[in-house]
Amino acid sequence: MNTENWKKDYEEFEKVTRQFYAGEVSVPEYKGFSGGFGSYAQRGGKASMLRLRLPGGRVTKDKLKFVVDSIRKYNIDKVHFTTCQTIQLHNLNADTVCELAVAALDHGIVTRGGGGDFPRNVMVSPLSGVEQGEYFDVSPYAEAAAEYLMTLIKTVKLPRKLKVCFSNSPANRTHATFRDLGFVAREDGTFDVYSAGGLGNNARMGVLVAENVEGSKILYYIKAMVDMFTTYGNYENRAKARTRYMQDVLGDKYAEEFQKKLDAAFASGVNMDIPAEKIAAEEAADAPMYVTKTGDGSTAEDWRVIPQKQEGLYAVEYHPIGGCPAPEKLVEIYETVKDMDGVELRVAPDETVYIINCTGVEAEKVLAVTDDGAANLFETSVACIGSSICQVGVRDSQKLLSTLVAAAREWNFPEGTLPRIHISGCPSSCGTHQIGRIGFRGGMKKVDGKPVSAFVLYVNGKEGEPAQFGEQLGTILEEEIPAFMKALGEEVAASGKDFETWYAANPERLKEIAQPYL
Repeated sequence: MNTENWKKDYEEFEKVTRQFYAGEVSVPEYKGFSGGFGSYAQRGGKASMLRLRLPGGRVTKDKLKFVVDSIRKYNIDKVHFTTCQTIQLHNLNADTVCELAVAALDHGIVTRGGGGDFPRNVMVSPLSGVEQGEYFDVSPYAEAAAEYLMTLIKTVKLPRKLKVCFSNSPANRTHATFRDLGFVAREDGTFDVYSAGGLGNNARMGVLVAENVEGSKILYYIKAMVDMFTTYGNYENRAKARTRYMQDVLGDKYAEEFQKKLDAAFASGVNMDIPAEKIAAEEAADAPMYVTKTGDGSTAEDWRVIPQKQEGLYAVEYHPIGGCPAPEKLVEIYETVKDMDGVELRVAPDETVYIINCTGVEAEKVLAVTDDGAANLFETSVACIGSSICQVGVRDSQKLLSTLVAAAREWNFPEGTLPRIHISGCPSSCGTHQIGRIGFRGGMKKVDGKPVSAFVLYVNGKEGEPAQFGEQLGTILEEEIPAFMKALGEEVAASGKDFETWYAANPERLKEIAQPYL
């Protein structure tokens, strides 16, 4: 991607950012402007965050070096891996956020459109290309989609954001069946296409609008989706300006209307086919990353080590608590992998990072340097950045997760007793609370007529195919959530089963355990 033509845009970003910090631009005005550059003022308006757009969550060593050099140069003290496979840098002053946004361009990182009413970071199954059992590597198609979507930032005014996702297997790690536009790989090498799904308020599964789509044709489907959104999207009411609300407008005619837009895209005379040689070039460019490297006979075994489909190579899973690695830990990881041939990072949609293309010996070194992360399934729980930083956050999801992790270490239940939970600080579902077996969404509860910090409880959500959204049970005071989780853990542990096995046999019991706290 040519990043030079974006640099001029950032002159305006710097101008308005300095006006904001001088008190000449209001918080709402700045939010409406800065989001288009992947930056928002944090709660209180005294610091900024910057979202680094990383198609597919792919972090090459050069991009990792940029992050590490930025941490060192600007003493960055907070980093967050997001559920949209990006990296956020936090607590930045005006000088730093302006300088970093431009400096990122020299490393192929464009923050433009990272927020605001724009096409967002294209999501890809994090182990695409190296995962055993995947249907095929969807990465080259996602790269082409990301390039095309960036061309729309200056030419199309969308009602709100547009998220495009690619999934390489039924695991559906990117939630492609319930995002704005999802391409779901099939075993025969083609895609099924889902449209107008989304989490948050009025969550909806996507509508299946096409099957058996050749990868070379995906840009026509993206064009059709954009035209659907600009035709039927709500430009007046931002609360209803997401693609999922088009299902309310069009009802069971949605797929039919999508087909009309698709037909128009094909009939336009504009050739949007992705040439076979472009896909081949993408694959060749990636080849040194995971095809030409071979194992050296060394092996590695650990619950965080995943054998790749390339014999003798491994991916190492690293999940910092809450998706917030210590900045100095990223420095250590870079120093460990910088001389390892073909090794790179992939940010996953659950705030996990995979360090891929390691030999057994290299995997052991990466394991050692990432031993501060999650030690079990429960500690891989997902939490958005929370209200201590986010302007629109209602509750501090990071604080709740930290409290629960510390408590669970005291309880010392057997591995698998507690499931991964998902916590969002507000209804936006950045913590994907609606797809967790247990999910919490920031809220409030009145006690003696006074508002008290609380979370809304969701149960029985599920990722993968078929996915399902959780059922909203009620509201729990934040201070009582540890007691609820402990009561649940004690019963599951007493059964001698892990949570999923216990839950399958007792689908209603979870609700009964929660009831006294609601």
